[in-house]
Amino acid sequence: MKVSVLESGAWGTALASSLARKGESVTLHSIYENRSDELRSLRENKYLPGVRLPDNLEFSDTLAEAAEADVVIFVTPSFAVRETAKKLRGIVRADTILVSAAKGIEPGTSLRLSQIIEEELGDPERIVALSGPSHAEEVGRGVPTGCVSASKNIRAAEVVQDLLMSPELRIYTSDDIIGVELSGSLKNIIALCAGICDGLGLGDNTIALLMTRGLSEMAELGKLLGGRRETFTGLAGVGDLIVTCTSMHSRNRRAGVHIGRGMSTREAMEAVGSVVEGYYVAKSAVELADKTGAPMPIIREAYKILYEGKSPESVIAELMSRAKKSEISELR
Repeated sequence: MKVSVLESGAWGTALASSLARKGESVTLHSIYENRSDELRSLRENKYLPGVRLPDNLEFSDTLAEAAEADVVIFVTPSFAVRETAKKLRGIVRADTILVSAAKGIEPGTSLRLSQIIEEELGDPERIVALSGPSHAEEVGRGVPTGCVSASKNIRAAEVVQDLLMSPELRIYTSDDIIGVELSGSLKNIIALCAGICDGLGLGDNTIALLMTRGLSEMAELGKLLGGRRETFTGLAGVGDLIVTCTSMHSRNRRAGVHIGRGMSTREAMEAVGSVVEGYYVAKSAVELADKTGAPMPIIREAYKILYEGKSPESVIAELMSRAKKSEISELR
């Protein structure tokens, strides 16, 4: 099976390397001129240091090879998914399976990434979302990892499952692509908040409270948008939430730590030095909450910290003094 992975950041390189180690025919694409020559020569990606790239992994600075691909995997930052999909028009075959392995929601439209790919390339039956607790640094090294392959068309999800399954990567399938994608996007906001709590010097109890109630907000919004609550208790939901909130591999958590220690949002983004998806998705999440009527107090307050400069200390004080309620009742 021929696979094109778009593009050569840490996560794309990790996925491409895992596939190549299995013996699949894989091309790792880069949008940067001469980047492929660098990867081919060094057999290492500066974004994934210490991981040797398999000898059978191919590289390209164009999308031409995607014309022969049976599976195309989008691993671009969320803001580049639409542009990349447009470039694939007239290149990919009508039967090529399209996999969204990025995590995010498009600003303005509030569309999930699979919906963007569908708008640009059509046929939702061949679109799959891949999500779960999967730091590139660990997948690249072959550390045991589990993810979820989700699609409206379960057969397409199973093709991706068979393609990616290996002794180091276990893949489960789901037909709840809405829940899987929203889980992967929304948890980044909670991870930013977890980092803020760490930066403020708060304790494990606070982080546990944040993660648990944050998960409730994620699941409530997911349900209102057509996802299933149980998806949020699986790998794509609580699994990814745990790893993103607790690991220093997480760019979102690191950005939050900087904010908790007194940096502005812009300073924190610059200090991390790469895309912090939780910042972008916070705006889209509030837009979706407004459309559905979901209260989402944690995520709404996170937005105020990130976009309005509200102090984390005042946010925590307000959240802790909210009206009392039953844990099992609706978030409202």
